[in-house]
Amino acid sequence: MTALLELRGISKSFGAVRALQGVDLTLRAGEIHALAGENGAGKSTLMNIIDGILRPDSGEVLLDGKPITLRSPREAQQLGIGLVHQEIALCPDISVYENIWMAHAASQRGVLMPHKALREKAQTVMNRLAPIAVTRKVGELSLSQQQLVEIAKALTLDCRLLILDEPTAALTEPEAQTLFAIVRQLQAQGIAVVYISHRMAEIFALCQHITILRDGRTVHSAPLRSMTPDEVITRLVGRELSQLYPNKRPVSAVSPLLQVRDLGDGKHFHAIHFDLRPGEILGIGGLMGAGRSEIAQGICGLLPIKRGAIRIKGEAVTLRNYAASIAQRMVYLSEDRKDAGLFLSMPIDWNISALDLHAVSHHRLLLSPGRERQQAEALAQQVKLKHGKLSDPVSSLSGGNQQKVALARVLSVQPEIVFLDEPTRGVDVSAKAEIYSILAKLAANGVGLVVISSELPELIGLCDRIIVIHEGRISGEVTGDAMTEENLMRLAAGINPEAEAV
Repeated sequence: MTALLELRGISKSFGAVRALQGVDLTLRAGEIHALAGENGAGKSTLMNIIDGILRPDSGEVLLDGKPITLRSPREAQQLGIGLVHQEIALCPDISVYENIWMAHAASQRGVLMPHKALREKAQTVMNRLAPIAVTRKVGELSLSQQQLVEIAKALTLDCRLLILDEPTAALTEPEAQTLFAIVRQLQAQGIAVVYISHRMAEIFALCQHITILRDGRTVHSAPLRSMTPDEVITRLVGRELSQLYPNKRPVSAVSPLLQVRDLGDGKHFHAIHFDLRPGEILGIGGLMGAGRSEIAQGICGLLPIKRGAIRIKGEAVTLRNYAASIAQRMVYLSEDRKDAGLFLSMPIDWNISALDLHAVSHHRLLLSPGRERQQAEALAQQVKLKHGKLSDPVSSLSGGNQQKVALARVLSVQPEIVFLDEPTRGVDVSAKAEIYSILAKLAANGVGLVVISSELPELIGLCDRIIVIHEGRISGEVTGDAMTEENLMRLAAGINPEAEAV
């Protein structure tokens, strides 16, 4: 395969921070090329240079063997380069098709926009991914549906090179498989694909070549057939990870911390029934849109409940809002840290203290910066946060460290029950291991944890037992040796409810 795009000796600094140092990358037509590295390794900076968002300080970019200068994403698109960002960048108040064609329409000189033609073209592209009506407003769509719209935007371009940055982070398994099929079709058409992911199974199933970045440098580039997942992880982190998932501890048969009985909101979930014991890690699996997040939000007072009962330490409680849940030492970590989990433009210490300002105030009246800083320092150390100053904005941190700030915030109220919705989405393997270790220590100290995850290996490796949701109802529960990906997927699809095991 011939080289389509080459990057030679690319360096980029932001002030005193050297994001890239002499990086080389060769992308060939008809090849799916994995780009791997921990959060902060320089992957996004490199892709932003290819897309014309950033200019390198030194080095050169060659397209078809000829040096080029990319001054803007529009220039990159004109050369056939498309980038699907990890973070959703859509306008929620306009339709799907208007989002898909926004860049195209902005480049036209005509007075009128041919809405009918654009709707029809957008629907054709959208149908390749999912049956989403392109006349719907983006704000009405789920996170996974919005991710598919982002991908559809890229597919409308006449691409020679498509960059996918964590494209399955918000997708269900069936949606991810549809995406993989499309990527393989693009490969067969001679299109080069850069695939950025922290998920080893996806990389090895889809890609032919891998380039690994660490600390802004290229540390390895080779065909994937010559490597194993363990070798990739070792090169990613610069050391061997002795164990990704912590050892499981037996769960005590003491009285439950949390009892949920016949819970329903009349729309997203129905007849939900489970117990959570001190020190237990309970998993909730199921497809995206099955009602997993809504169950957690309903229990924690973030969504209204129509029927059912909740008991905490044996006492019946009515949680009309999230403040009431926090007062009961029960907290929820959102799956969407960008919009619902963090204040990205605010300092790290402000984010950590935000759930309970009384705890860092004098006489519950005046905020104490000293107490706030002391609390933030202790929790930053507990979650192994890599940061500069606590006064730095959260947006200055890598994705993995942003997630640790979100985790530190829910831990600031000293919770006894924690719901964690996609706790390692978009987080590199080293940060995942650290987060898993933190959760295991919480469980060892008697905290009850509920983990909602789309990553089946995560549920199996981390949890003591797993309940699976299908169309808003519990389709089964698995424990022990029955916790296999096959059993979880069958239950998630509503097939063979008899697969429950003890």
